[in-house]
Amino acid sequence: MGEKLTTIGFDADDTLWHNERFFQLTQAHFVDLLSDHAESDHLMDRLLAAEKRNIRHYGYGIKGFTLSMIETAIEVTEDRVPAAVIRQLIEAGQEMLAHPIELLPYARQAIESAADTHRVILITKGDLIDQERKLAQSGLGDLFDGVEIVSEKTPEIYRQIFAQHGEGPAAAMMVGNSMRSDVVAPIQAGCWGVYVPHGLVWEIEQADVPADSSRYHELPDLGGLTALVRSLS
Repeated sequence: MGEKLTTIGFDADDTLWHNERFFQLTQAHFVDLLSDHAESDHLMDRLLAAEKRNIRHYGYGIKGFTLSMIETAIEVTEDRVPAAVIRQLIEAGQEMLAHPIELLPYARQAIESAADTHRVILITKGDLIDQERKLAQSGLGDLFDGVEIVSEKTPEIYRQIFAQHGEGPAAAMMVGNSMRSDVVAPIQAGCWGVYVPHGLVWEIEQADVPADSSRYHELPDLGGLTALVRSLS
C-alpha cells in the first residue's frame, strides 16, 4: 500500500471528549484540603512526583491519580492526615469516575467522515474499566473498526496496532492532543502524527514539536481533519 493512508487512529481523552479539566478541578480540591499543611506549589510538585513515580505501579487513569493524592497527603502531613481528608479524596476520585462524558467539537463528525473511506481505530491508554465506560457513554463506540486500550503508547505499540488493524504504520495516521503520546511516538513508528491542541495538557505528556518531520501536521480542532485526510489519501 506504500504511502497511501488507509488507517486512522484516534486518541480518546481530550481529543474526543473532555478529561484533563476534571483532573485539574480535583487537584484544586486536593490543595484546599491540605492547605494547612503545605503551600499550593509544594503540594502540586509533590503530587506530580507521586504520579510519575506511581505510573509503573498503577498505570494511567483516575484510580492511580487518587492513590497518588492519598500517598501525597500522607507524606506532607507526616502520617497525620485525618481520615476525613482521605475519605474526601476517595470521594473525589469516585466523582471523577462517575462524571458524564462531554464530547469535544467535531468529534463525531470527524470519526464518521473518516470511517466512510478509511479504517478507524480508537487507541487510548488508562484504566480498562474507566476507558470502556467513557467509550460506552460517548456513543461513539459503534463508529470504530477496532478499539485498543493500552498501558502505554510507544512506537512499538503503534507498530503492532497498525500492523494488526491495517497495512502497517506507513499507511496509518494517529490523531490526538498529546504531543508525546499521540504525535511524537507515532511519527517515530513511521505514521503520520496529527496534533489537535486541547489547551489543558498534563505535564507528563508534554514534548517538543517534531517540526522537522514531513509526517507532522497540526489542526486547531477536529473540524479540519476531513480535508487533511483527503489530501493524504
